[in-house]
Amino acid sequence: MSVSVDAVADTAVGHELDRLRRQIAVMSGRPDSRSVEVADRSEDVLAVPEALAELMPRRGLARGSVVAVAGARSILLAMIASVTASGGQVGIVGMPQLNFGAVVELGGELSRIATVPDPGVDPVEVAGVLLDGMDLVVLGLSGISVPPSRTRVVMGRVRKQLSTLITVGGVWPGAQIRMDAEVLTYRHLPGDAGSADLAAARAGFGRIGGVSLQVTVTDRGRRRQIGEIDVVATGFGSDRHVGLSTAQARPTLAVAN
Repeated sequence: MSVSVDAVADTAVGHELDRLRRQIAVMSGRPDSRSVEVADRSEDVLAVPEALAELMPRRGLARGSVVAVAGARSILLAMIASVTASGGQVGIVGMPQLNFGAVVELGGELSRIATVPDPGVDPVEVAGVLLDGMDLVVLGLSGISVPPSRTRVVMGRVRKQLSTLITVGGVWPGAQIRMDAEVLTYRHLPGDAGSADLAAARAGFGRIGGVSLQVTVTDRGRRRQIGEIDVVATGFGSDRHVGLSTAQARPTLAVAN
């Protein structure tokens, strides 16, 4: 008897989805239950750092919506940290190199994160399973463009479950919000003297203590909010913490005639 490659792949995907459902149940402390204790869904937004909230239409990640994120990963990591720190459950699909140490430094709670680093041939299907029991699902698309017919089905599930889906590294037609983060400059910590732009630092002294980002948030109506956000690290080792803040006004130079 011969077994087709497609049949083997389908079986593997089925086993992975079953394992994923069990992992979600274990996170809830109720192995016989299919879903976890998600955050209070009477709250219609998931918390994000205040510096990001100032740029977002509803000051957070709206439940039942899809957000496409591109650029510097600091913004994505900060949102994951904020959601878990406020009691939410987060599923991450197809992002094996995501820096979970940075999530901890940003104040996140790793016990509230379920990961599927290798979702197989259909990461969208795996993300759809996670939507059943997670407040936030982060889906790494690895450069693929998801057909509109598929995105409409998943977005319907997002709305039904009152979850939020973040897509990274691909094309997802119909996303309600698009966020782009561009590195403007690295931040320099010259000993205990405070922070300054790396470009102004003395060569060979101090250390990199963060970055300054330009974050652009665009909604479906093409309304756009642009802001500068500083991501600054303090402390060393287990005492190291990272925070986001709205960038202070940069000094400007005037040329005298």
